[in-house]
Amino acid sequence: MKIYLMVREGQLSKKSIEKGKTKMNSLYLMYHDSDTQKRNYDFLKLYLYDKPKNFLEKEHNKETKLLAESIKAQKTLDLQSRKHGFVSSVSGKIGFLEYFKQMTDKKYEVNGTYGTWSSTLKHLTAFCKGKDIPIAKVDDFFIENFKAYLLTAKISTNGSRLSQNSALSYFNKIRTALKEAFQTKMIVENPMMRVKGIKEKETNRQYLTLEELQLLAKTDCEYPTMKDAFIFSALTGLRFSDIKALKWKNLFYSNQNGWMIKFTQQKTKGAEHLPISDHSIKIIGNRKEDDNLVFDNLIYSAYHNLKLRKWIEDAGIDKHITFHCARHSFATLQLTMNTDIYTVSKLLGHRHLKTTEIYAKVIDKKKIDAVSNMPDLYR
Repeated sequence: MKIYLMVREGQLSKKSIEKGKTKMNSLYLMYHDSDTQKRNYDFLKLYLYDKPKNFLEKEHNKETKLLAESIKAQKTLDLQSRKHGFVSSVSGKIGFLEYFKQMTDKKYEVNGTYGTWSSTLKHLTAFCKGKDIPIAKVDDFFIENFKAYLLTAKISTNGSRLSQNSALSYFNKIRTALKEAFQTKMIVENPMMRVKGIKEKETNRQYLTLEELQLLAKTDCEYPTMKDAFIFSALTGLRFSDIKALKWKNLFYSNQNGWMIKFTQQKTKGAEHLPISDHSIKIIGNRKEDDNLVFDNLIYSAYHNLKLRKWIEDAGIDKHITFHCARHSFATLQLTMNTDIYTVSKLLGHRHLKTTEIYAKVIDKKKIDAVSNMPDLYR
């Protein structure tokens, strides 16, 4: 269902605020969605004197009102153009950096993606040398140059080139932004359609064996919430972002199917019904109020990653393990236990089987290593 923002009469409103010693009124636009009856607000950062005392203050109010009305008219034209399938000149003049920043800000609550969006914005700003470009002027030439910048420039935190997969991740965020701009009729066409993507480079995904997970379960951690969440991820395959957002109301039990999690993936926005084991339920303890988080105060930061690494080291495991490796461990364990790849793909919430096949290659490598370790019987 498409939702169109509607501009109501008397849209331009005033909100009393205190600005310094003089009481001012802040102008904002209110948008009303006739389908959902929801309202959105756009504060213009324009102010009126509440009680103008002299000619200058009165003129300030008059000119500010005219400016605000002009902005209102532009917004109205933009909305009407989109409604009838046209791209207005107002949309085309919106800066791409500003547009991308707005998309990045919306990702703030999605811990699994905000960091990547924020890094992409940083690199995009550096590429543009801080100078914004109208979104309508973002063409295939601009995108090709940005792709080359990601692949060749020494822009990583340690002053070297980005890894190919990091460049791919950032490039795909630009792809997502332009796709949304096209779908919302901000641009006439999507220039990404004429640009080849960056090929993903195969990497050795780190994972933990069953024995190593058992070691971790027996090892104390300075951040118990993270330990519980990590083990829970290894037993369910859930991403960090989904575990952080998990509430008690998402957990259900039935005699026929046992325990089940019903949730919407933070990354793909796909609705999922995930069966989980009784062992997973033991980790989270007694049920609380429906709207309470299952893992309260679960934080993702550099400091907490250090706590994770120390916990891994204390367990005697010599591997570079991140939180996401728990999900890798779930996948490889399932395949090792001969769960068919289609079922593993569904448990992980993958949209395409090809994504899950990466884990199958890990299992194939284990088989090759096992055969290679066979002793020489003729020695």
